Amino acid sequence: MTAEEKRAEIFESMPVRRAVCKQIIPAIASQMIALIYNMADTYFVGMMNDPNQTAAVTVVASAFLMMTALSNLFGVGGASLIAGALGQKNPNRAKEISAVSFYGGFAGAVLFSLLFFMFASPILYLCGATDSTFEAAFGYAQLVIVFGGCATILNMLLASLLRAEGSAAHAFIGVSLGGIANIIMDPLFILPQFLGYGAAGAGIATALGNLISTLYFLGYIAFKRRTTVISLHIRNLKFTCRHIRNIMAIGLPSAVQYALTVAAVSLLLNFVSRYATEAVAGLGIVRKLDLLPLYFSIGVSNGLLPLLAYNHAANNHQRRHEAFVFGCLVSLGFSLLCLIVYEAFAPYLIGLFIKDSATIAYGTVFLRIMVTAMPMMSLCYPMIVQFQALGKARESLICSVLRKGVLDVPLLFILNGLIPLYGCLMVQPIVDTIAFIVALVLYKRLNRSIDRN
Repeated sequence: MTAEEKRAEIFESMPVRRAVCKQIIPAIASQMIALIYNMADTYFVGMMNDPNQTAAVTVVASAFLMMTALSNLFGVGGASLIAGALGQKNPNRAKEISAVSFYGGFAGAVLFSLLFFMFASPILYLCGATDSTFEAAFGYAQLVIVFGGCATILNMLLASLLRAEGSAAHAFIGVSLGGIANIIMDPLFILPQFLGYGAAGAGIATALGNLISTLYFLGYIAFKRRTTVISLHIRNLKFTCRHIRNIMAIGLPSAVQYALTVAAVSLLLNFVSRYATEAVAGLGIVRKLDLLPLYFSIGVSNGLLPLLAYNHAANNHQRRHEAFVFGCLVSLGFSLLCLIVYEAFAPYLIGLFIKDSATIAYGTVFLRIMVTAMPMMSLCYPMIVQFQALGKARESLICSVLRKGVLDVPLLFILNGLIPLYGCLMVQPIVDTIAFIVALVLYKRLNRSIDRN
């Protein structure tokens, strides 16, 4: 069976649930590997029992999200258009789009790293750094963002492009190689009984892990150049004007959502940092635990995107709808499981990361509040991806902005005033509920429009 026939089987003829699982399981696994190495950073830094070091990793997480935003701008937009081109049986167009997406992401990565290097101090303070945490945060950020920024962005971008042509398994392998390397290197670079670099050591491990993933992807694409539709040939840049606008229009909602997440998280950290360093450290651990259902939902969405875009382009709307519904059920089921476990075992889960009693006390309450947002969040992401797959940038942007930026900023001020400190953590459940309701209304309206046509 040729590569083209294998792609057609997954997207066109394979039973829907099997096709969805074939796409989302490697995508979920990739996200779980990414989650594990993110949590490993916090876990090994937490073993030093220094809240300043743990808080530093939390602070940089906001800036790190900006790299995900850049990756999604070109990766999500490119992946949707590549899958659509394949659905229209136009592999040459897919090759053009992949090259434009790759080099657009590369240029954005270089620019972002340079800007961060020039303005590191004000950016980190805006992200919630304090005088006591700045030095550790700067050491971590310099390695992860300045030196490792390009590899981080290209790692995520190339994984998205490979999933778009049905190569979800190879996307998983690439992400896993870097993630496993990161986990192995973390204790070596972080802990005092070895090299003892603390938070900066976590930065070294993360940067090297992302570089390994990127090199794998580049090697795979070069080896499969005769059969893959992912082309990085520079000659395809002559098609930049033809594709760049559509790539960025579809990817923009995801990028905006992550960019607004940076602003919202930074504001939240600034509110929390007014109370105690232990509260910031507790929030950092809670955000790591909160990543489990979040990354699972993102994995489901990333795996669904090519299936949805391909079948929309092929006018197979029944198959697209069935794939979407099944993906949503998988995402929702896992989030409900996490909700039950987190509520029941909150103090024990926080205690896995740090032994400081004050940090555990703050983190326990924070976690039990924030987990109530999980079911709504688990459905918001697939819905946003559905809009992107259909080329509906406006609907996707509305839902993305509602989740982050429009509602949560004013609510932070209101709820923190009403319920100091703990009110801040109630914002996300409220915002995700509203965003889900709006997304559901837009989705039903869109489905009616498609049915009429």
